[in-house]
Amino acid sequence: MIYKKGPPFRLRSAEEICEDLDEARNVYGPRVKTLFFPSGNTIVMPTEDLAAICQYARKLFPHLERITVYGSSHYIAKKSLEELKKLREVGLSRIHVGLESGDDEVLRRVKKGTTAAEQIDAGRAVKEAGIELSEYLILGLGGRERTKEHALATAKVLNAIAPDFVRLRTLVPKINTLLLHQIQKGRFQVLSPHEVLEETKLLLEELECATSLKSDHYTNYINLEGRLPEDKERLLAQIDLSLTWDESRFRPFFVGTQ
Repeated sequence: MIYKKGPPFRLRSAEEICEDLDEARNVYGPRVKTLFFPSGNTIVMPTEDLAAICQYARKLFPHLERITVYGSSHYIAKKSLEELKKLREVGLSRIHVGLESGDDEVLRRVKKGTTAAEQIDAGRAVKEAGIELSEYLILGLGGRERTKEHALATAKVLNAIAPDFVRLRTLVPKINTLLLHQIQKGRFQVLSPHEVLEETKLLLEELECATSLKSDHYTNYINLEGRLPEDKERLLAQIDLSLTWDESRFRPFFVGTQ
């Protein structure tokens, strides 16, 4: 919704972005420790340009510990391993990727523009380059029809990638979207809180990779935080306890407006 209704996509020049960094230095001083180059798909920038702004940022902020960007698997896959390693060498520390699902049918339905295989290739390349990887997934994205397939396939992809972080989000339909129309027409059945928790439980049961699980978002029904596999039993017990609660105890269903 944000990108369809917002300003049209364009690539900004490295020079323009460096001017923003100069302004940030004037506002915040030189002791900034973390920097995030935002918007939905920063990795789409030509490697030389992204490397240039990372280098410039390191010069302006000598205490920087981390530079982070968003990146779609489809566009990460377009970069060579050498390009990704170069970005790591100039200071790019972490990439946040919207995996959303490991189920190709769900990815097709939401028009993600990638496949499970491509997501695995992109994720492994980021890891091999020495860049931290944070993968986001959306609980309930398959609806009731594909909840099992969504959970199992997503766990399979995550196991193949072994990202540094797995971040949970829960599906919230947005205004002015095809998905909301499908929900209103009964063509897509949104999971109840208990169904989302059951899907989460299946996902966690199948996850075998070493990673850090994060649940830091207002859309989620419970907060699941821990290291896998060490904390798996504790997290599963937390889900089981939550499944004994009446559903009225969880946040209400709502339609997102932004």
